[in-house]
Amino acid sequence: MKRNDLVQEGEAWETISSDRQFANAHVEVATDQVRTPSRAEPRSWTIVHRKAAVIIAAMTREGQIVLIRQERIPIRAAIWEMPSGQIDNPVAGGDDPGRSSERIEQVALRELREEAGYELTQDGQLIALGHYFSSPGFTDERGYFFLARPVEPSAGYVRDETESIVDCREFSVKELRRMITENEIRDANTLSMWARLGAAGFLSPEQS
Repeated sequence: MKRNDLVQEGEAWETISSDRQFANAHVEVATDQVRTPSRAEPRSWTIVHRKAAVIIAAMTREGQIVLIRQERIPIRAAIWEMPSGQIDNPVAGGDDPGRSSERIEQVALRELREEAGYELTQDGQLIALGHYFSSPGFTDERGYFFLARPVEPSAGYVRDETESIVDCREFSVKELRRMITENEIRDANTLSMWARLGAAGFLSPEQS
């Protein structure tokens, strides 16, 4: 894996050297010497490079939101979260929506089908809601937000047994508010998507 193509240098940011410590198909760990706009002397920083990802808020015609319950080995727990997945072959220059949006949209729809067993209705829309950095203190991983609405169960869907997904359910906005408040939802992707949906006006106070 190479450094995330979606992270671009410029405006006095300069990588002096990069020493790879470890790499596999999913992550690369490297120690970089980087000159920043505020420091003339390069700083040493250990960075985890990861592929970009998509996060999908799937909303039914009735306003229910689809969550999956997935086993996460690092935390030894199964947690509720929105469907998500890595972009295996990111398009170079991915910050340019004209070059990358179609590819990323395809990944979002694929992950929605594979993880949750849902798809857009014939009149449905996939709405891009920007991106965020999951933990910029140590990784360049970036997540692209999408709202898919309305969605419906995919006909003939059979869950892939290699996935770690143990459940999938529709929740009301009221239920999700309670789950977030009571710390039942702890996934950063889901919490960040919830904040983006609220800020963009897709979650009205009246929704229950």
